[in-house]
Amino acid sequence: MKFLATLHVWRVPRRAVPLAFGRMARDPRRLRATPGVRFAKMLGTGTGFAVRDADLTRYAALVVWDGPDAAAGFDSTAAARGWARIATASARLDLRLVKAHGRWSGREPFGDPGPDEEKMVLALTRARLRPRKAVTFWRAVPPVAAAVDEAPGLLAHFGVGEAPIGWQGTVSVWRNAAYLARFAYRHPEHRAAIIRTSTEGWYAEDLFARFAVLDVVGDRSVLGWSEGGHGRA
Repeated sequence: MKFLATLHVWRVPRRAVPLAFGRMARDPRRLRATPGVRFAKMLGTGTGFAVRDADLTRYAALVVWDGPDAAAGFDSTAAARGWARIATASARLDLRLVKAHGRWSGREPFGDPGPDEEKMVLALTRARLRPRKAVTFWRAVPPVAAAVDEAPGLLAHFGVGEAPIGWQGTVSVWRNAAYLARFAYRHPEHRAAIIRTSTEGWYAEDLFARFAVLDVVGDRSVLGWSEGGHGRA
């Protein structure tokens, strides 16, 4: 079955950070109980994977819906209304799965993939670190992070996580799949990280997904957008 995924990102003022923490605790259950929702995760964001890299003024929700009709009702949900009351800016991306492998919380959440197209793409990575492997993982991150900052065709990227430590992920938006593939498989630092992922067993669970970006609505600066092709959070 082909589902629609939506990524919602909010920027809040510092005075609203305690309220945002409350929303992060309450909204996962509310979203999962929403009619038409197949899967939902609330996510913190950051510029990297260390606790010091957390961005306490930006939060995200990834939601998988039965289809566009169900997703159209998001703004009327209690979660959406709550974030609208405290956010100073927001953006939404509508996504259709092109490719995925791995699991998230024991599930393959995104449904059946659709055809690849020559359009903007979003790459999502997510992993649950093995505690004994965390130090070697964090040491391997800086060269890859530096490389992606300068990658041609990159429009936006930032870190995401379900918890401050041990639940790591990234979101990146690219002009098209060719730019993403060029970075993922040809850049030496990233290729080395891919190899180490399998040989060193960093993850207890991991997932990679690539989506066609069907629409981007709202304030793209919340995503760290750069039309010049080097997106930074």
